[in-house]
Amino acid sequence: MDMLDRKTFEGWMRRIMERLDRQDELIAALTGKERKPEKEVKLLDGERLFDNQDLCLLLQVSKRSLQRYRSIGVLPYHMLRHKTYYKESDVLAFITEHIKEFKKEDVERYKARIQTSV
Repeated sequence: MDMLDRKTFEGWMRRIMERLDRQDELIAALTGKERKPEKEVKLLDGERLFDNQDLCLLLQVSKRSLQRYRSIGVLPYHMLRHKTYYKESDVLAFITEHIKEFKKEDVERYKARIQTSV
């Protein structure tokens, strides 16, 4: 399997965020409710941080799976004010090293979801 490089990862993240933004706008339009302010991007050492929800959406896994990855030491994390965050570089390294461990059909479904968001 080809190695996932930073440029590819950033492209995937940009497409995911754009799709989520479009869904938020559609829901706001359908419900007549005002859209919430943009989520603040948190940084650590100049690097973007992902919270559990961000990473669950990205990897298409449960919060329990993230806990398992943290517990066995394959996914580095940081605790800030009792909340778990993951550095972008650590996430990229995790995906690069462990993407083969995900079921092949899950990876293909994930790729398809990303491509439809373009």
